[in-house]
Amino acid sequence: MVQMASSPGSPVTIRVSSEGKGGSRSIGLTSPIRRLSMSNNPNSPLGSVSNRASSGGRYCSTVKDEAMELSTEFVSYTVHIPPTPDHQPVSASLNSLPDDSSKDGGKPERSYISGTIFTGGFNSVTRGHVIERSNEEPATVKSTGMFCGMRGCDGKVIQRLPCECSFRICKDCYLDCVRNGGKCPGCKEMYRDASDEEGQSGSEEDDQALPLPSMAEFKLDKRLSLVKSFKAPNHPQDFDHTRWLYETKGTYGYGNAVWPKDGYGGAVGINGFEDPPDFGEKTRRPLTRKVGISAAILSPYRLLMVVRLIALGFFLTWRILHPNHDAMWLWGMSITCELWFAFSWLLDQLPKLCPVNRVTDLSVLKDRFESPSLRNPKGRSDLPGIDVFVSTADPEKEPPLVTSNTILSILAVDYPVEKLACYLSDDGGSLLTFEALAETASFARIWVPFCRKHAIEPRNPEAYFSQKRDFLKNKVRLDFVRERRRVKREYDEFKVRINSLPDSIRRRSDAYNAHEELRAKKKQMEMGGNLSEPIKVPKATWMSDGAHWPGTWSSAEAEHSRGDHAGIIQAMLAPPNSEPVIGKEADDMNLIDTTQVDIRLPMLVYVSREKRPGYDHNKKAGAMNALVRTSAIMSNGPFILNLDCDHYINNCLALREGMCFMLDRGGDRICYVQFPQRFEGIDPNDRYANHNTVFFDVSMRALDGLQGPMYVGTGCVFRRTALYGFSPPRTTEHRGWFGRRKVKLFLRKAKSSKSDLDETSLPLNGNDGDGDIESLLLPKRFGSSTTFVASIPVAEYQGRLLQDLQGVKQGRPAGSLAVPREPLDAATVAEAISVISCFYEDRTEWGQRVGWIYGSVTEDVVTGYRMHNRGWRSVYCVTRRDAFRGTAPINLTDRLHQVLRWATGSVEIFFSRNNALFASHRMKFLQRVAYFNVGIYPFTSIFLLVYCILPAVSLFTGQFIVQSLSVTFLTFLLIITVTLCLLAILEIRWSGITLHDWWRNEQFWLIGGTSAHPTAVLQGLLKVIAGVDISFNLTSKSAADDNDDEFAELYVVKWSFLMVPPITIMMVNMIAIAVGVARTMYSTFPQWSKLVGGVFFSFWVLCHMYPFAKGLMGRRGKIPTIIYVWSGLLSIVISLLWVYISPPGGRNDYMKFQFP
Repeated sequence: MVQMASSPGSPVTIRVSSEGKGGSRSIGLTSPIRRLSMSNNPNSPLGSVSNRASSGGRYCSTVKDEAMELSTEFVSYTVHIPPTPDHQPVSASLNSLPDDSSKDGGKPERSYISGTIFTGGFNSVTRGHVIERSNEEPATVKSTGMFCGMRGCDGKVIQRLPCECSFRICKDCYLDCVRNGGKCPGCKEMYRDASDEEGQSGSEEDDQALPLPSMAEFKLDKRLSLVKSFKAPNHPQDFDHTRWLYETKGTYGYGNAVWPKDGYGGAVGINGFEDPPDFGEKTRRPLTRKVGISAAILSPYRLLMVVRLIALGFFLTWRILHPNHDAMWLWGMSITCELWFAFSWLLDQLPKLCPVNRVTDLSVLKDRFESPSLRNPKGRSDLPGIDVFVSTADPEKEPPLVTSNTILSILAVDYPVEKLACYLSDDGGSLLTFEALAETASFARIWVPFCRKHAIEPRNPEAYFSQKRDFLKNKVRLDFVRERRRVKREYDEFKVRINSLPDSIRRRSDAYNAHEELRAKKKQMEMGGNLSEPIKVPKATWMSDGAHWPGTWSSAEAEHSRGDHAGIIQAMLAPPNSEPVIGKEADDMNLIDTTQVDIRLPMLVYVSREKRPGYDHNKKAGAMNALVRTSAIMSNGPFILNLDCDHYINNCLALREGMCFMLDRGGDRICYVQFPQRFEGIDPNDRYANHNTVFFDVSMRALDGLQGPMYVGTGCVFRRTALYGFSPPRTTEHRGWFGRRKVKLFLRKAKSSKSDLDETSLPLNGNDGDGDIESLLLPKRFGSSTTFVASIPVAEYQGRLLQDLQGVKQGRPAGSLAVPREPLDAATVAEAISVISCFYEDRTEWGQRVGWIYGSVTEDVVTGYRMHNRGWRSVYCVTRRDAFRGTAPINLTDRLHQVLRWATGSVEIFFSRNNALFASHRMKFLQRVAYFNVGIYPFTSIFLLVYCILPAVSLFTGQFIVQSLSVTFLTFLLIITVTLCLLAILEIRWSGITLHDWWRNEQFWLIGGTSAHPTAVLQGLLKVIAGVDISFNLTSKSAADDNDDEFAELYVVKWSFLMVPPITIMMVNMIAIAVGVARTMYSTFPQWSKLVGGVFFSFWVLCHMYPFAKGLMGRRGKIPTIIYVWSGLLSIVISLLWVYISPPGGRNDYMKFQFP
């Protein structure tokens, strides 16, 4: 049990209950003061080992204190935690600025939270272990936002800066500069009207506007952290608003009769006075605009769809009415496949009727949320918080250097630092990932200020330093080249440290384990044991301060294996201060000059959820849900961005672009903003369609015109309350045929029906009697954590739109988020540990209706489908500069396995309740068609396999799918082909893709349809019928090496059974072409029309298979022997089977060959 004082600055009282079965044990609270030696650690070989206590749900920390014994049932400890930059009282955080004076030579004390690793879980104590670090954190520099920038002066900055360079200077220093020549000490230019300023200096103080009452004078809502209205009766009793306006001569605030000519604008109106500003302009200007496709392109596109649909109808009708009586079986198979292909094309084409484009206006976002106003006089950012999730599972397949670069790009993003938090989910519990993240946090103190100072793009150091373009373009600072060279050298050293971590951890663990063996042998000798008996000492993995790593060990042991370890949380970077912290000049300690740069860093947290045998951890979806709960307790940002470890932020303004959609009018109905996936490191020819541009630039843009794009697993900004399973504030039901009758629903006021409880959640703020019932159901839905449940309405409120927007009835007031966050404390982190335990989700709705949905390999598509099914909308955000970039497998085998995983997930969706056939009326008809196509497209592979074999069968038998190549058949075939090509050209026009991209997509559609998709259908049927579970391995992400070939993986041939069907189809068709040509040439009555038809379709199959055949050749044209063996055997079996079905009729003259 933990008892903490109400004031953060007061001593913290910890009471620990003893539950031991007798004897004494040592229990204490880890002191926030840094430990001086490793012997303080109970697990260190250099100190004695203390007994491990086990209790459920209590917070305590171990410390070496052998002299202390428990003789009573309860022991109380009182520890005084002094205020630090990340542990301050609320009042102090609002009024005070960080002081650069401290006890140790100007270095402040390290944060207790950021210097402590918290562990815990099932039947184990929640422990806080202070980590010993060799490298000290740089001293916190005072914020110069309110102090003079002249050396040796700490005077208060004058309110209206006299120079355009915004150099901060106090009144006395300014007067001295005016008397000594009138030059600004910042830009060395003359002050404007310096002679006049000196004469008017005496009255300058009188002309300054009186400041508004401090925000600290208002009482803050502890739960919502909101600023009360300035019109509330919180002013001092002697405050006279009228007298205040009179004394300031009307120079402060909007709404005065006369706006001064020396006011806050640049334009001067009539009679020397500036025109009053338009107060409604900020709210009227939209943050986003929908840009429709030109009618000159879209109208012919829709017309061609209708023409092709009619042509397909007539063609299939003609085919059914004109069978081939000579080969009815061939005609039957072909007409069945063609009917399915027509149905599949219709499902794919219907959602493309309404494509749209969208653009954002970032200047409006800045004016509306980051400009001074009456409720926000200091101009602090009023943007909502964003929690960024990065997931990794295996440091061997996902190199730590790749993950570190992704983290660095997040920390350097252009978003308010105090509103950003980054969480890394290490599902493998690896010490390598943990220490790599610690190195990343250290290097971020150099990299992030460098990016902010010089506007670096991209802010991934590996991608930035690997660019081949001129890095001096648009750079104007004289110190850029020097500082870039220094940062580049530091990054090279950083890479060496990251790459050497595996060997460093291994050598350290070997040394500690050898020391443990010596101690065990010494103890055995002291006890008089038999020295010949082997001593079993666990091969532990040790941290740098001599403590056992609580996660996965290199040699798996009980409670320290990949599927059995405690939960771990470590705040690598504590929450930043609310005020900007300006750096120092370059010296021996600081590589770059940061005198005009904010050097604060966002909060960075390492999370590894608890895993125990016997629990289903649900792979990535379970890890994401653990991060949702952890972040809700530690930062509770109303919006969440999730990224894969290899997808970094390529555009530092990407988060602001996403917020434009969330905060614009109607944004409260948006559940997520999906960004397109862009890849690098792909061969220029894009042999296997890795860019997938047809899906991301055609299909997703088209869905954006309906109810929104699908969620594709990464690069997506979520609304937190939508992930919690709540319904939007209002939605529309589509009833009748094709959803033509619309019924509007206002869910925040109306009461949800009991029948919709399964898929439609209750409103957040119900005003009826069901509110009490809902509060009782919250623990059943979200778990037993009261802190987490209390955070839900906070996140919902902070994600609301502003009240100033037209039509917004339940919004939040402007400036309500321009307040500091509450600092972290040990009790908060201990609560976060409890929500990532392996049993927390038992008997809750996590994974069923709340969070990422379980039960499918493609949990991303299912999660997005559930949100759309509740009536939410989503938005597709395509930025001018790619928002995110990642890597994709360029090896043929890896690519096929990736497609296999996607297709298997689609089959699971088709056979589950997530099938779009069972969607609610809140989903649009065409959106339902799109989701239905996602579940059914793998089944097209069955018909595609048959249709690819039919040309070969036709050439072997001398028959064709029609009786003869009539004019009608050729006309229909020509119309269908031409309309398909014209549709492709128009798609290229309105989507911006290239013809090469479209053709590569067509080729790989056939390659995947004959290899991965049939296997996916088989696996899905086995899971549904026999209950066989499906597991997939992680896709390997390779770290770039300057000495290696960039596309070396492209030429590596890895054997896979998925290669057998395509290579068999190729061999059968090539043999059939040779047989058909020979038969026709030496036939007494050659039938050239049937030969041409069969050869044309066989050639069509082989053209689509060309990238596959090229990939089998490798770099030197070598194909594994096993591929020849399997393909040859299948070809022989098919040939013998055909000879058995249709034996030759006898010897004919054309079988004899004679020389002319």
